[in-house]
Amino acid sequence: MRAEDHPRQSERLAALRHLNILDTPREARYDSIVELAAELCDAPIAVINLIDEKRQWFKAEVGLGVRETPIETSLCSHVILQPGLTIINDTLTDPRMCDNPLCLEPQNLRFYAGALLQTESGLPLGTLCVLDNKPRDLDERQKRVLVVLAEQVMTQIQLRREIQMSADLLQEVDHRVKNSLSLVNALLGLQSRQSNDEALKAALDAAQGRISSVGRLHDMLHRSNSALHVDIAELADGIVASLRAQARPGIQIKSTLPPAQLSARDGVNIGIILNELATNALRHGFGNGRDGEIEISGWIDGNRLWLCVGDNGAGLPPEFCLTSGQGVGMKLATSLTTQFASELRYEAVPGGGAAFKFDVPL
Repeated sequence: MRAEDHPRQSERLAALRHLNILDTPREARYDSIVELAAELCDAPIAVINLIDEKRQWFKAEVGLGVRETPIETSLCSHVILQPGLTIINDTLTDPRMCDNPLCLEPQNLRFYAGALLQTESGLPLGTLCVLDNKPRDLDERQKRVLVVLAEQVMTQIQLRREIQMSADLLQEVDHRVKNSLSLVNALLGLQSRQSNDEALKAALDAAQGRISSVGRLHDMLHRSNSALHVDIAELADGIVASLRAQARPGIQIKSTLPPAQLSARDGVNIGIILNELATNALRHGFGNGRDGEIEISGWIDGNRLWLCVGDNGAGLPPEFCLTSGQGVGMKLATSLTTQFASELRYEAVPGGGAAFKFDVPL
């Protein structure tokens, strides 16, 4: 016979839907639990069974070879109506199951043992069950094993949902941050285009470049498998791509950094420093139609990564000094390098050009 609906059926189904586990692919952690249950209970069949409205769906199974069956033939739909561990030594002697096709077929299901999968509020979602083709029983150790494994199944299901909810929240935060950065960037660009004050335009453009640098890093972290680390070579490639869009055809910009994983926090500061130095080189090193090259390079020395932004442009005035007379961008770069227990170093390039170097810990 078909089982009656659970007294709290609507709440039970809502809790099952909230876990967002129905129709998900097989996962090794659940497969290992049913394999262990089958082995320890000496049973040919073991199932993690979730009772939906019109079907029973198997998150994991051994010995069945299917992922779901109709609710009309579900043994577990009867079992979720009672508390605790259910043992049915012979299904053909149980009035709820003696007319079930699954118990009457040649390869019939004659033995059933199921431990409830239930929420913290006591709503039964299904069972972890073992089945056999002959009447039998479980000893006390096997019964305890089945109950403990069912508790582990629910722990895994709830943990899976919490991880998914955290990922959804992070994605929503990322989306809002991205939109905010894009809005600020657009507003800075609009203000710059509408301004007739060259000094103000330069300041707005510089701020727009810094926002773009942070936005690129944010996008990298969003696309990566980790929100904690960033590949500095990939970060530099993004800066180069942005500068190429601003540069004249005669100015070549490239990056030759080695792959190196750094923390996301360090990545923000490094991205701003590299962006400031490369932007300054592009703006001030190649006036009057001068062609040339800007390169972001680097090398590893022990546990430190050295970074260099160099160009073969017009160079800086002989009186240039890092400790005085700097613009906002250079002051920002100089200040940020101190956070790495480092200092920004400047070298004039023979024949014209400049090179700025600093190092960061790996």
